[in-house]
Amino acid sequence: MKANARAALTGALQRGQVVWAALALRERLLLGSAAAVVLLALLWWVGLAPALATLRTAESQHRALDAELQNMRALAAEAASLQATPRIKAEDGRKALELSVKERFAGTAQLAVAGDRATVTLKGAAPGALAEWLVQARSSARALPLEARLSLNAARTGWDGSIVLTLPP
Repeated sequence: MKANARAALTGALQRGQVVWAALALRERLLLGSAAAVVLLALLWWVGLAPALATLRTAESQHRALDAELQNMRALAAEAASLQATPRIKAEDGRKALELSVKERFAGTAQLAVAGDRATVTLKGAAPGALAEWLVQARSSARALPLEARLSLNAARTGWDGSIVLTLPP
């Protein structure tokens, strides 16, 4: 099989040399110039253009990756600090959660505790107060959000719905 392919290639090269020799000098120059242009274009599209595009976008990608790295480090530090916090008793967590609901929502929320889960039902809770309360519930009561079903109320001034939290064991 290799011998047939080699013989066919040799025959094609010989025919090409005969055709090339039969061309006039001007035609050889034109064909050589066209081949050089095609070769240069191929070299540009395959070799240089992708490298230059990468070089142009490298700085912005580097900045974006640095920002993502900083964010990941901040999240890792937060996770480490949460893991380092001492455990609290279930009863203390429940009391801290009840107190935080009363302080932050003043009548716009109700708390129902069943076992290791607490359900907070909200009616018109301010978005800022809700965000601050979630942080406080996580830090003081060690309660973690398990499920949230919230919707913007009709007046578009607050949140209605419920949040289910897991209390510490």
